[in-house]
Parts: sequence; C-alpha cells; structure tokens
Amino acid sequence: MSATSRHESPKSLGDAQKPLADAPKSLGDARKPLADAQKSLASAQKSLAEVGEGLRRRVGGARVAYVCADPGIGVFGTKGASVHVQEVVRVLRAAGADVVLHATRTGGEPPADLADVVVQLLPTRPRGGDVREREAWLIAQDDAIADAVDLAGTDLLYERYSLFSAAALERARAAGIPTVLEVNAPLVDEQAAHRGLVHADAAWESLRRAVTAADVVTCVSEPVAAWVREHVPGARTVVAANGVNTERIRPREAHEPRETPDVPTIGFVGTLKPWHGVEVLLEAAAPLVRDGVARLLIVGDGPLAADLDARAVELGITAGVERTGATDPADVPALLRRTDVAVAPYPAVAEEYFSPLKVYEYLAAGLPVVASAVGQIPAVVRDGVTGVLLPPSDVVALRDALELLCAHAPTRERMGRAARADAVEHHGWERTVATAIEALPPTVLDLLTAEESA
Repeated sequence: MSATSRHESPKSLGDAQKPLADAPKSLGDARKPLADAQKSLASAQKSLAEVGEGLRRRVGGARVAYVCADPGIGVFGTKGASVHVQEVVRVLRAAGADVVLHATRTGGEPPADLADVVVQLLPTRPRGGDVREREAWLIAQDDAIADAVDLAGTDLLYERYSLFSAAALERARAAGIPTVLEVNAPLVDEQAAHRGLVHADAAWESLRRAVTAADVVTCVSEPVAAWVREHVPGARTVVAANGVNTERIRPREAHEPRETPDVPTIGFVGTLKPWHGVEVLLEAAAPLVRDGVARLLIVGDGPLAADLDARAVELGITAGVERTGATDPADVPALLRRTDVAVAPYPAVAEEYFSPLKVYEYLAAGLPVVASAVGQIPAVVRDGVTGVLLPPSDVVALRDALELLCAHAPTRERMGRAARADAVEHHGWERTVATAIEALPPTVLDLLTAEESA
C-alpha cells in the first residue's frame, strides 16, 4: 500500500488502513453472497431477447438506407463513431432488415460479419483548402449527397447527423418514407469551439431542416436532446444512449488463465487525449505498480502517448505498464479479458453530454468500473454495485479506490457480475436501436410495420 494513500485518503473512500470489512459504502459489503449482489443474468438475457424480437417485428424485411455524410467518420474505422455505425447496422441486420450503407468514407476493410453489406460511397471533397472552402463544398454537396441515396424501395431512412446534410431526410419525408435522425453531439457548438466554423448560419439552418424532416430524433443523452429542442422547438426527441455488443464483449471465462494470477491488472481503453484523463490514471496507479500491487494496461493511442511513456519512465514503472498503441476494435474484447479493474478517469472539464462507449464495454466485460462522476456516467455505473464513482481529476481518491479493489477479489467479482447483468439488461445496442424505432409516431410506426408485413 502506498504511503500517499495511507495519509491522504479522502473521506468519500474512508481510511484505506481499515480492514476491508469496514471499507467505504461505495465499495459495498464484500461479504454479501454473490447471489444477493447481482441481478439475475438469465432474466437480463430474456429481457434483451424480447427487445430483439420486438425489433424484428418492426423492421424485419425492411430495406433501410443508413446515411453517414460526415467526412470525418470512416464507417469501418476504429474510433467510437465508427463502432457506433457498425453496431447499429449489425442490430438492424440481425432484426432482418436489408441495410444499404451510404457513407463518404469506409475507413478500412469491413469486419467479416459486415463484409456483405452494400456500401454506396457519397461524394467526397478533394484534399486541401481552408475551413471556409471545406464548409462551402459540403454545403454545395447536400443535394448531390441526397441524389446518391436511392430511395426507390426504401422503407426507412436512418441518418447520423452531420453539419451540412439535410436534403436526403427531406426527400425521404416528402416521399412518405419514415425517417430517423441520430444526433450524437451538439455538432455546431463542437465545431465552433474545437475546429472552427465559418458558415455557422448554414450549419444551424441544416440542423433545423434535418430535425424538421425527421419523424424522430434519437439523441445520445438528455443534454443533447435538450440542445436539439432548444434550437428546433417542437422537435420530437427520444434519448437512446450508446450501447455495447454483449455477444462480442463477454467476461473472462473461469477456465481462462490470468497472466499474473496474484497481481490484478488495471485497464483503460480509449484515445490518449487530455479529456480522457489517462494521465490522472497513470499518477494514481504509479505507487501500486511500483509496489507490485497491480499492473497497468493502457489500450489505445493518441497525442498524449509520448508524454505518458516519458512520465512512466520518470515514475519508474515502465516494467509494470503495457501500452498497446492503436488497437482494432476486434481486439478489444480479448484485452478486456486480461483486465481485473477498468477505469474511466474523465477530468472535471469533460463534456456533460457524452455517453462513453468504454464504460458500457467495461460493464459487458464483467469488470468493476472506477469512473469519474461526470456527464452521463452516474446514470450508467451504479456506485457500490457495479463500480465506484469518484470526483473527477482526484488522483488520491482514484488511487484509494484502485488499491482497495486490487486488494479484494470477492468485491471485484461481485461488482463484475452485477456489471455484466446491467450491460445485458439495459445497455445492449438492440435496446438503443429499438428505442429509436419505437419512438416513431404511431401512424409512421404502423406504416413501417405494415410495409414489412406486406
């Protein structure tokens, strides 16, 4: 145990010197039987199956046009937005829909199970030019993008919101085709704050047009839904948070050997950027790694990679830290199975609207989640049941939580079982997509269902 945590433990985690039987409430009672510490996984699986069956009744046999006109998203790439696109397509196909994917970029080869998806490439902008020129090109291409989306025989148009795309939704609506607009962030504000936005009036107008043309606007969080309603009063919104593929990401099986049976592995998955807080994790875990109490597995790459490597050298912990670099999403499940405690150490400056994929993946992997209590995380991680919620950017609090969990396997197991049950029952991508489809107005929903029954 590190000297720092012994003398500086925050009240929220109690005194780290106390026996684990007296550990803080946020870690729960480790002596409770596992059966009393988790939901029934069988019940959760039944609930998810019912959601899938309901979705099949709605879209089975439908021809769905999925539109992603955002030039920054390669639909078969590795970042979170790419995973989101792939998982929505998977769910629709599993429900019996025939999906045609319209995108500006593929971002790589498709996963094996999506290799037969028909991909229609949308117009792409030539490289070069400044922000003004890039935006002007996108604005001018809205109709050309809509022209590229063949609506003949289409039963549902599902579009991921991008800054200057609205014409495809408008044409579908005019043709009597049900329309869903998926909004994952307040893009106009994001663009202006982080990348620069010249044609702001055009961006707001595109948002108004797209939202007005949508039968339902599915939003990743309530703050995003509120943003849509603020700028387009009367918008029909529904909140459908991000999810996880609970078949792809599963807990480590009992027969799977652990690399270091006596030394737990603390894991982080994500882009190495300041707003992910991985530098806070490195500082918090350093004494535990140095003392041989834990190992640290960092999955991902990004601008902070070199700084993190240098800091690990300064802290003298390189032997106990593994950084994978850029990782294909297909490799993440196996890496999570090497993990014992998963961390989402977002800083205090993290955006309130985000719905982090990594947290859902941690839960599905059956891992206790130690996370900052920011954004939508408190609605996902149940403090003391599926993990521990902490103040953001608090190195000492994070260190204490990790230390206690690394020291007590029964608590990790109890939380992990509850985490898996929560992921299956509440956070499968099936539920995300079903929430959007079921939010269609009754007359539109009846039309969609009737078309599939014909």
